[in-house]
Amino acid sequence: MGLLTFNINVTLDGCVDHQEGIADDETHAFFTRLMDEGGAMLWGRVTYEMMESYWPAVARGAGEASPAMRDWAVKLEAKPKYVVSSTRKDFPWTNSHHIAGDLRTGVQKLKDATPAGVLLCSGKLATELDRLDLIDEYKILVHPRIAGHGPTLYQSGLPSTRRLELVSAKPLRSGVVAVHYRRAR
Repeated sequence: MGLLTFNINVTLDGCVDHQEGIADDETHAFFTRLMDEGGAMLWGRVTYEMMESYWPAVARGAGEASPAMRDWAVKLEAKPKYVVSSTRKDFPWTNSHHIAGDLRTGVQKLKDATPAGVLLCSGKLATELDRLDLIDEYKILVHPRIAGHGPTLYQSGLPSTRRLELVSAKPLRSGVVAVHYRRAR
């Protein structure tokens, strides 16, 4: 069984708005390495649609993109992508699959079938999966910014506090800190 690893960008005040982070070559290379290590991506519908609207074109060479961004896009194009949605059934982007039905069962089956692990990259979905006790690790880029607005991480709350064990913390040149925590069980 593979691990379910939640990874996301967050500001110091907990904002997970994708426009608030530092999107430089080093952060793109960080997420590309995470994706290389994992077996599949897992998103909610909103994140899927945001990613689908931009990255396939970059993978095809459209528009201006740095080599790190293009590398991310090409690898993302090939990576299996799983989407949880109760409102959308059709996911035409290459290697995209729908997880329907019971959330716990569907995600547990994905973990069981993906020994290299699954990268979860959606804040609202992470809250639901954490409530179901399915997240094993957290790899978060903490950005040196205070956004002063939401959405924020876990804004709808959890039933109890999650204890985590620090695995590593690495500062990047931009001041972003890559932290890796494992769920204390």
